[in-house]
Amino acid sequence: MIPRFARFSFRPYVVVTALTLAMLSSCTKPENSGGKSTVGKDDKVSLAFITNVVASFWEVAEKGAEAAGKDFNADVKIFMPTDYAAEQKRIVEDLLIRGIDGIAITVIDQEGQMDMLNSAAEQTNLVTHDSDAPETNRLCYIGIDNYDAGLACGELVKQAIPEGGEIMLYVGNLDQINARLRRQGVIDAVLGREPDSSRYDNPGEVVKNDKYTILDTRTDGADFAKAKADASDTISKYPNLACMVGLFAYNPPLCLQAVKDAEKLDQIKIVGFDEEGGTLQGIIDGEIFGTVVQNPYMYGYDSIRILAGLARGEDLKTLMKATEGVLVEEDETILFPARIIKKTPNPEAKNEFEVETFWARLKELTE
Repeated sequence: MIPRFARFSFRPYVVVTALTLAMLSSCTKPENSGGKSTVGKDDKVSLAFITNVVASFWEVAEKGAEAAGKDFNADVKIFMPTDYAAEQKRIVEDLLIRGIDGIAITVIDQEGQMDMLNSAAEQTNLVTHDSDAPETNRLCYIGIDNYDAGLACGELVKQAIPEGGEIMLYVGNLDQINARLRRQGVIDAVLGREPDSSRYDNPGEVVKNDKYTILDTRTDGADFAKAKADASDTISKYPNLACMVGLFAYNPPLCLQAVKDAEKLDQIKIVGFDEEGGTLQGIIDGEIFGTVVQNPYMYGYDSIRILAGLARGEDLKTLMKATEGVLVEEDETILFPARIIKKTPNPEAKNEFEVETFWARLKELTE
């Protein structure tokens, strides 16, 4: 049963070690690249949920995955790599050697990981979440329309600095499809362009109109120390900086630390992405203007629900139709709408929610 608070999207994560990998139970490897039946209808299935980094965002997804594991008789192991794509590769290869009924993974670099992903898809049921790889043989994607979410974030930036000004963007990397789309959505919304998800402004180039100037996009490789240093460097280098936009969960709180260190809370507005606790507290305290959130709980829940069904021979389309999200059948995707979290939301905006109410529901769902 899907939890009633799932629409409002912590337990300690599993540290990825050789011992953790050895705990995975063996299963018969599937024979084809479609939805693969690997166990009997009443048997327990062995599934893996792999993230891109260690972050509080993924602790919420872990709760959803664990809930689905209980609901659908699955042994679920959560992997949060600390060495990015290289560790993802080691994890996936080890899972395939030992035997696994299904893998859900957030893709860091579709092109660079193509062979790994297609190899996994040949041997087990493979779905993607949060960041997709549509050109691979993955079975489906569970996540958000990241371009649309970026557009929402860009509109939030314009609310934060209606008079215009200089803006800097921050993100882990731009190899991930979700990061590129999210970033482009922000740029297009801020500059008032017609939406076009195929557009791509090259990093390192200033883009502007007569009101707003987007200086650049700083990437940190999920290195929190570098992310904080990038934020501090921006403040020093650009004395007229008006807004900082953190596009990965850890970026907004680190931007806030840098702004506090520089004693520029009155000058620099912060707009975020995701529901990291430091971001939500910053909104409550009036130090972060707002954030765009996804639904990581349901990423975890639906990933495991679908993989468990596939392992038991259930039909993929039928499993996808059972979601609470929006099914885009032609793209084999399940999308959950972006929501805007603010201290004082616009009562006429259906996608805006008050921060304390949102956080209370999130805690009820995940604690």
